[in-house]
Amino acid sequence: MDQLAQQLVNGVLIGLVYSLLAIGLTLIWGVMNVLNFAHGEFLMIGMFLSYWLYVMAGVDPLFSIPINAVALFLLGMLVYRFIISKVMKGPALAQLVVTFGISIFLANFAALVWTPNFRSIEHTLLSGTWDISGLKLSIPKFVTSIGSVATSLGLFCFLKKTRIGKAILAVEMDREAAVIMGINTERINSLSFAIGSALVGVAGALLATHYYIYPFVGGSFGTICFCIVALGGFGSIEGAFVAGILVGVVQTLGGYIFDPAYKLAIVFIMYLITVWIRPQGLRGW
Repeated sequence: MDQLAQQLVNGVLIGLVYSLLAIGLTLIWGVMNVLNFAHGEFLMIGMFLSYWLYVMAGVDPLFSIPINAVALFLLGMLVYRFIISKVMKGPALAQLVVTFGISIFLANFAALVWTPNFRSIEHTLLSGTWDISGLKLSIPKFVTSIGSVATSLGLFCFLKKTRIGKAILAVEMDREAAVIMGINTERINSLSFAIGSALVGVAGALLATHYYIYPFVGGSFGTICFCIVALGGFGSIEGAFVAGILVGVVQTLGGYIFDPAYKLAIVFIMYLITVWIRPQGLRGW
């Protein structure tokens, strides 16, 4: 029973990180109707940025969070301005191919420049475990999950309370009505893509405290993110948050109850059953 509770806690912790990653992806989809296949590779860039800041300047990953957020925000702006915006009025297939191409380019460019070797940050401000009534709580993973929740809540408040946030939600709900009301949808597209990229920058810094860093790390996280976004409902931020936790718990418990080799298969089986019953996802319309 104690082991089951331990796995449940571990599932919630990784699920909260998945939620943050999926929220960035679903924000981009909800506003732009573009599925960003390079989302995982942006995470990889964020993790490497934290790693090199630590190696070259001694900056702990926790302190690199704002640097990551700004850097990935600017990267997202540039990618949208010079690449994504060029195909926005084209067929959906062109948009998919472009983001898929960016994904392949970033992963292989990183492998060429930094080699495919696995790296890790061994000595950070976060280390050790807490023992709470027999439950082992990894301090780096706990802080990562808390940081993910805080970032997600910050985004919720930004969208609900600020003028720009409300404009983003307006475009997400009805683009044509937003245009009639005078909202610059091109600017909102650019901001949404940049904000979604900044979120994975934050996640990259948090994950760098305890996760291996290598050029193809984005592939595994990206695949799970697509599953979470579809499970929660495309464009639903609340759905992505809930689905992220659900996937984390199912993945961890599935690996514990059955076999670690099957944990991702169990997640995708759950996804297929859910969309078969409710094709629009948990929170989609």
